[in-house]
Amino acid sequence: MRIYDPDQATLEALRDSNIELMLGVPNSDLQSLANDANAANTWVTNNVQNFANVNFRYIAVGNEVSPTNGDADKVSFVLPAMRNIQAALASAGLQDQIKVSTATYNGLANPSYPPSHGSFDTGVQSFLDPIIGYLVSIGSPLLVNVYPYFSFVDMQPDKLSYATFTKTDVEFTDNGLSYSNLFDAIVDATYAALEKAGAPNLGIVISESGWPSAGATYATIDNAKTYNQNLINHVKNGTPKKPGALETYIFAMFNENLKSPEMRRILGCSSPTNSQLMTLISLKRSNNQANMYYTYETVLVYDSRTNKDN
Repeated sequence: MRIYDPDQATLEALRDSNIELMLGVPNSDLQSLANDANAANTWVTNNVQNFANVNFRYIAVGNEVSPTNGDADKVSFVLPAMRNIQAALASAGLQDQIKVSTATYNGLANPSYPPSHGSFDTGVQSFLDPIIGYLVSIGSPLLVNVYPYFSFVDMQPDKLSYATFTKTDVEFTDNGLSYSNLFDAIVDATYAALEKAGAPNLGIVISESGWPSAGATYATIDNAKTYNQNLINHVKNGTPKKPGALETYIFAMFNENLKSPEMRRILGCSSPTNSQLMTLISLKRSNNQANMYYTYETVLVYDSRTNKDN
């Protein structure tokens, strides 16, 4: 499960649940946490240590901060904030239990086709390269938000099956690897970009993925249900370049009625009033007897900001 800020009511509800949690540091908090180690210590105390019976898995320090988008003014704060949060976790003895990272998005890879040509855009390399190096040094994965829908809408309509995992034949081959869905192509382009950035073994966690159910062309409940269920079924196998289970978070549990444009409001599996839009089935759970904890191949993302204009 992923939440985007340390909403206290949500954290209280997760006590003793054994649900693994990705906890977000809001972009608005990055500057204070970057500039003041004491602020980071307080943040960890208030939002992590005070909830010792919540099963924290990741701290996502910022979401989709980039020199090329509306949060460009926060770029310089991401890595220092990550370092301070990591140090605060270490002071609390939690550095091996909770991984620190930041959430990026697949649009930072440019070019991205064919996947083997994937490389981070020159406009973001100076921002990402130090973060990538730091993630390698602390053994944390890179969090990546991946939305094939937004790539698909720039393609021809006959690519819908390619975007929703329903294509039964090969779309293209690249360096001997066969691709039949857009998700794999996007993720493997990111892996290729990491290789070019000097981090061939850095892991990726898909921190968001989903499909809108209204508000734009091909944004329907049926297409959203098809994409989400097929994503759940698919990620246990990984990608052509990196076989093996790929940890993935579906966005989102609820629609966000104040976001714009409309298609970005309608990425939820239900509305804020809990009326069901679709049923996601076969959420696989496996019990690791050696370590006695549950791992989830695919997890719903819950955003505590559902009714906030953010």
